[in-house]
Amino acid sequence: MLTARSSESQTVTHDKVYRALRSRIMHGEMAPGQALTLRGIGKEFGVSMTPAREAVRRLAAEGALFLSTSGRVSTPELTNDRIEELAALRALLEVELASRALPRAHMALIDRLQSINMNVAEMVTKRDAVGYIRTNLEFHRTLYLRAQAPAMLAIAETVWLQLGPTMRALYGRLRRTDPPHNHKLIIAALQAGDEPGLRLAVRSDVTQGLRLLVS
Repeated sequence: MLTARSSESQTVTHDKVYRALRSRIMHGEMAPGQALTLRGIGKEFGVSMTPAREAVRRLAAEGALFLSTSGRVSTPELTNDRIEELAALRALLEVELASRALPRAHMALIDRLQSINMNVAEMVTKRDAVGYIRTNLEFHRTLYLRAQAPAMLAIAETVWLQLGPTMRALYGRLRRTDPPHNHKLIIAALQAGDEPGLRLAVRSDVTQGLRLLVS
């Protein structure tokens, strides 16, 4: 029988494994269709099967992992229809978040976004796919936090999570040599207080690349 202390310890351990795997998946450290095993997760994190299993179940519920009827665990391989659906969700959610953030977009935020965008450019120069995805999402999250719409942002982050491995595949196809042009348009629209321009720039930024994956 679990004591209150051991139950709390298992919860903390499970949360640690969950957050580590979640970050890897969201930032494209795993390829689409990459297999995982509970034994491998447990060995890597030095935990028993129970917290490993709970972390996997939680991620599967968020659409970040796929559990087959045979019990195989893998990152999802998205169909074209699924990519289009998630791209449409990004357009709806992130355009609205950016619009809500605009009235609170003071110079400190704009300076922060410019700094992050320099880091994005550095990752492009280094051809660091994971670093690029991480800093790109940091750019968007920093802006959307100003919307003060936590429920909407949480849904957007779940979409990012489901797209993480696919974004890694997209990066390989794009072979970027320059940072995203739309980031500069987003910053310019924030500086000008231009809501239509901001909505257009965000929509273009979050959907253009994904469309290249749909054959």
